[in-house]
Amino acid sequence: MSKEKDYISDIRNEIRSYMVAKGHTYKSVAELLTNKFGENITAQSLNNKLARGSLRYIDAKQIADVLGYKIRWES
Repeated sequence: MSKEKDYISDIRNEIRSYMVAKGHTYKSVAELLTNKFGENITAQSLNNKLARGSLRYIDAKQIADVLGYKIRWES
């Protein structure tokens, strides 16, 4: 596996672990996102973005928000 694919997999697993820790599935997170932000998000589209590595920063922020997390950058 390339380093980029490893990185994408790590990000997917990290976000998935936050979802599981809060008791959510792709389906329930998609429903929360749709209800809060008004976009039609499906479990499949969410899973695909994570698998392809095409999740935008705004998507990550919105996922964190509906799960009750904040993204923080530290140095």
